[in-house]
Amino acid sequence: MKTKTDQAVYRVVLVDDHAMVREGIRAIVERDQLIEVVGEASDGREGIELIEKIKPDIVVIDIGMPNLNGVDATRQLTRDFPKVKVIALSMHTDKRFVLAMFEAGAMGYVAKDSISEEIVRAIHAVAKGRKYISSDVAGPMIETATRQDPTYSSKEFSSVLGARERQVLQLLAEGMTSGEIAKQLSLSVHTIDTHRRNIMKKTQTHSVAELTKLAIREGLTSL
Repeated sequence: MKTKTDQAVYRVVLVDDHAMVREGIRAIVERDQLIEVVGEASDGREGIELIEKIKPDIVVIDIGMPNLNGVDATRQLTRDFPKVKVIALSMHTDKRFVLAMFEAGAMGYVAKDSISEEIVRAIHAVAKGRKYISSDVAGPMIETATRQDPTYSSKEFSSVLGARERQVLQLLAEGMTSGEIAKQLSLSVHTIDTHRRNIMKKTQTHSVAELTKLAIREGLTSL
């Protein structure tokens, strides 16, 4: 526990499927006397369980993770733990990923390329109730906004599939069978097969390979 300052310390949980990334973030942010990393998780599902136990102030979460991606995990976190503030951490600077995270309830978005310079500033900003976008992300978004081409909204995809269908799609793309998915989500195999048929119908796909490509394109999995 940090004791060198009388100011409140921001309690942070790191959620990323790469241990080296988590170690790097921890080393950077804990140089700041007002930040303490109180827990780590390797995927969205594990992160939610950890956050439920320790109730941190801020969660720094990757987008592309196995089992439960950062977008859907953020949507669940902001619904179940409204006092916990979320900062997205991603290799993606494409507008649709940024919009997806903010629409899910994130308050900050930091590109992994600029993490050493921006993650501490992002934590301080969101802790004070302000939204934060790193410069590596803001630039491409401004450039896209000034084009005359129709802008992409992540709602075009998220409105097609429900939350459960998105979960099933991600797990299918990650190679799980209907039986394995049913066990993980506490559902019947029949229900999972029904979800798969509905997903294929809604997205006009015809094979698991096409579903996998779709999941990767939409940032549901990092495969």
